[in-house]
Amino acid sequence: MKPAAFKYVAATSLEHALSLKAEFGDDAKFLAGGQSLVPAMNFRLAQPAVLIDINRLDGLGAIRPRDGGGARVGALTRYRTLERDSGFASMFPLIAQALPHIAHPQIRNRGTIGGNLSHADPASELPAIAVALGARFRLQTAKGERWCAASKFFVGALTTDLQPDEMLVEIELPPPKPGTGSCFMEVSRRRGDFAIAGLAAMVTLGQRHECASVRLVFCGVGQTPIDASSAADVVAGLVLTEDAIGRVAASVQKMIDPSGSVHATADYQRHIAGVLTERALKSAYQRARDGY
Repeated sequence: MKPAAFKYVAATSLEHALSLKAEFGDDAKFLAGGQSLVPAMNFRLAQPAVLIDINRLDGLGAIRPRDGGGARVGALTRYRTLERDSGFASMFPLIAQALPHIAHPQIRNRGTIGGNLSHADPASELPAIAVALGARFRLQTAKGERWCAASKFFVGALTTDLQPDEMLVEIELPPPKPGTGSCFMEVSRRRGDFAIAGLAAMVTLGQRHECASVRLVFCGVGQTPIDASSAADVVAGLVLTEDAIGRVAASVQKMIDPSGSVHATADYQRHIAGVLTERALKSAYQRARDGY
């Protein structure tokens, strides 16, 4: 369990890091928390020729207000920072609900939100949450920057829209609409393991407690976060009942196409997705009604 030989460079500034990435392209990897990259290197699943350490860069680990509400989160922001920021947790309860499910405290002390999203593990929680929240990512090169919607960023297992010379530097999170309740749930073999199936659910209610919009985004049941929100079209404009929730769950089970794994068959993942849909929808709907 030793990595292949590589060159290590500690970037002194964002410009320095981006110039190195422009020079080495896909042969270089950014080292942030290292909680995904280092194990992959030890198993030689990843063999970068150059490792660019960006931990010393200033300004990429902050949470700032977004114009019009919401927040802008630097890519080097660690999970523990999100957990301990009560204002952020109250603004984005969906993220606060998911954070305890992510690995273990030791890993959350080091892992970064940008590193997680760039790694794009389909069983990881944050990519699904970013899609559910309608997040946008700021991607930067030595020559300029561009924005990419979270829904377009994840293109396959461990594959993103990041170009060889780009770095994810910031995540923009719009605020949830008034009258929105959220719920994150997952099933894993053990606490801290990757999810067999997980669900980020958001329900926004109208003045008569009818469903104005529903977001359902799964992790662990596809090669990317699976947006199954259209399964809830049958409850648009309706007050959620047990029967209506059951119809949404059945629609979800028909919509998704999990491949199974060493931990669960595809049929079991499909069953779990239905169960999570029912439970998460009930919780999110009740929280929306309670103003939670």
